[in-house]
Amino acid sequence: MINVVGLGYIGLPTALMFAAHGVEVVGTDYNRELVETLKAGRTTFEEDGLDELFAEAVKKGIRFSHEYQSTDMYIVSVPTPYDKASKKVDASFVVGAVKNVMEVCPKGAVIVIESTISPGTIDRHVRSVVEAQGFTIGEDVHLVHAPERIIPGNMVYELKHNSRTIGADSREVGERVKALYASFCEGEIVVTDIRTAEMTKVVENTFRDINIAFANELAKICRSDNMDVYEIIRIANKHPRVNILSPGPGVGGHCISVDPWFLVGDYPGLSNIILAARKINDSMPDFVLERIHDIMKENGIDDVGRVGLYGLTYKENVDDTRESPTLQMLDSMERHLTGGKIKVYDPYVTRDIVPNQYHDLDSFLEAVDMVVLLVGHDEIKEQIEKLQGKVILDTRHICFLEGVYRL
Repeated sequence: MINVVGLGYIGLPTALMFAAHGVEVVGTDYNRELVETLKAGRTTFEEDGLDELFAEAVKKGIRFSHEYQSTDMYIVSVPTPYDKASKKVDASFVVGAVKNVMEVCPKGAVIVIESTISPGTIDRHVRSVVEAQGFTIGEDVHLVHAPERIIPGNMVYELKHNSRTIGADSREVGERVKALYASFCEGEIVVTDIRTAEMTKVVENTFRDINIAFANELAKICRSDNMDVYEIIRIANKHPRVNILSPGPGVGGHCISVDPWFLVGDYPGLSNIILAARKINDSMPDFVLERIHDIMKENGIDDVGRVGLYGLTYKENVDDTRESPTLQMLDSMERHLTGGKIKVYDPYVTRDIVPNQYHDLDSFLEAVDMVVLLVGHDEIKEQIEKLQGKVILDTRHICFLEGVYRL
């Protein structure tokens, strides 16, 4: 039996995938409301294919509990935020979960940490906790790191098809965990040491962050000298060895916007490009606010209450708002825009999380003169003609109506 600890955006799909492929699974989470929702047969967030996977997992016997289980295999998938002052990983949730596991686990249990952590986190934070409880690592408890590698909006597919990395102290334990993930994973599963596995996951997201930062900085340069960044990127990408990404209003989610900070915090003075990329991407929400201010002035809009932000999530066609550029903009808006309250709408965010939030596209559009497209949901792409007559700032390069403004 596997006890999956943490039933959020990563832990729940992972638990369901194991169960749907015949592995006995108990999912554990401290959030009682979340557990009761799952017990009642309802998923806790929207994701393509998740409800079908949930139904299959329930059919195969998955169980949910507030309690940690006594078993020989644990998968820990809890949050790993970063300390905004030190930029270092906050491993407290992982450490807390491991402590709780040690209270119930039998001798020889394997603790697999899926949470994204900085290189050396298990050495610095987890081993000492295990040893302080009187456990001998490698005998009483085996530690493994198996970082997730999936993206909201395509989780179910990527869980099955993406390659995986298993970091373990011993090859034997690594191969044992590899065989477990092979119950559903059709991609290549690589076994390595723990620190390499830790570093690999952080490097993957840092690579993406740096490439996004180049596109965003290019957008700023082109804006300063009245050049079309999208046309420049389109032509440059015709070179066989060039693949510049599209700029955007910022970087959100709990991976690309967070993981590079782990390297900045742990390797100050060495992570110079990484730090620069983080600063560029974190500056984009303010850059968009400045663009809104300039466009309002150009079009004689003196009431920010007539401006609407389309999109609250950090990417298209999901309900995940973690670290979203829109929320970052709203946090800093008072420094740039004054007057009435800006209006906000997102078809995937059904509960009110910000002031002046609308839940119907037509009502939202009727209430504003200017629309800022911050997320490229399919909904707005399919109804783009409804923006006719509005002043439009398109930060996602999805609208091609006449007169649209861009980054």
